[in-house]
Amino acid sequence: MGDAGAVAAGVVRSLRDGRFAEVEALFAAPLRAVASAEALRVAWTEEIARHGAVTSVGDPADEPLGTDLVRVSVPVECARGAMTVVMSVDGAGLLNGFRLAPGGGAAPWGPPPYADPSAFEEHEVTVGDGPLAVQGTLTLPRGDGPRPGVVLLSGGGPFDRDASSGPNKPLKDIAWGLATRGVAVLRFDKATHAHPAEVAADPGFTMADEYVPHAVAAVSLLRAEPGVDAARVFVLGHSMGGKAAPRVAAADPSVAGLVIMAGDAQPMHEAAVRVTRHLASLTPGPDADAAVEAVARQAARVADPDLSPATPAADLPFGLSAAYWLDMRAYDPVATAVDVRKPMLILQGGRDYQVTAEDDLSRWRAALADRPDVTVRVHDADDHLFFPGTGPSTPAGYDRPQHVDPAVIGDIAAWLDS
Repeated sequence: MGDAGAVAAGVVRSLRDGRFAEVEALFAAPLRAVASAEALRVAWTEEIARHGAVTSVGDPADEPLGTDLVRVSVPVECARGAMTVVMSVDGAGLLNGFRLAPGGGAAPWGPPPYADPSAFEEHEVTVGDGPLAVQGTLTLPRGDGPRPGVVLLSGGGPFDRDASSGPNKPLKDIAWGLATRGVAVLRFDKATHAHPAEVAADPGFTMADEYVPHAVAAVSLLRAEPGVDAARVFVLGHSMGGKAAPRVAAADPSVAGLVIMAGDAQPMHEAAVRVTRHLASLTPGPDADAAVEAVARQAARVADPDLSPATPAADLPFGLSAAYWLDMRAYDPVATAVDVRKPMLILQGGRDYQVTAEDDLSRWRAALADRPDVTVRVHDADDHLFFPGTGPSTPAGYDRPQHVDPAVIGDIAAWLDS
């Protein structure tokens, strides 16, 4: 076994100095199929926009993963925070896995002031079946029902059931806030979090596969729970979970209605270019310009009519497969929402730069303007995670311990009661 720690430390130095092609040269075949130097540049530029310039690099920590793999975590201190570069290194010194994770030492999550843990109880459940079954948490108010129920869907990426991000757990905030107000809530780990290897091995895995089977199973589980009114089980999705929510309702007519929080409606490859340009404006320079150019090229491949399942994932945004993008390209969340004819509450943060009132909420409003069963609320002070604040929102704002806006919890609870 080679010195995995030395390899990992060299990778971090290359990232810090902008030598992304050197890192790509260390990719083993499985990683090369889904990532590239351009993807590295984009991911690194986004983290630097979030945390600031690198100020120091810590010692690598090794963890054997098997006979020929070692997971190495390298802590990186930045001007405005910290991150961890995590790699899987094989005996030949090649990278089989790579990700940028939150830094250690974050303050532990604590209950939001609007949550009363004595008002509810929680227990573990299994959602779905087969090799991609996941674990979840059922949060049940104390006392007799019947009561409404809500299934929570987190945003894009391999999120756990709480949508944990640094010190924050926005879905746990929502679950505890609603349960305090008498709503049963079920949240669960995404398959991409619980089973990353299995998902990565399936080139045909799509957004529909990522959300719909588990969401439908969760709705069924919650409807069968004693004390829950089976006719009042709703789906609440945040970000990409909000985009997926109409698809879940189309697949399961028993869904009583939808809560869409910062649901993106602009095609995701177009939004990726817009957001990367915004992040580049926070840390202008050659790397930022190159990141914008890389994402623009990848987005153009998604929009190309000749996109096919054979297009390499490394040529596409976020390293997602061509099958994933073909599915996304064919899915219109707004048109699907119109067709399912379910009551909806649509929530938007006024400071959100990822899903915006101009680019996304405007599409929901235009299509659903004549629907009396659709309610729209804009919380001007809130960012993408519905954390209230002032001034322009930046990625660094997500790293401060905080909670979902209590006014948002109030909006959701009041709408469910109505």
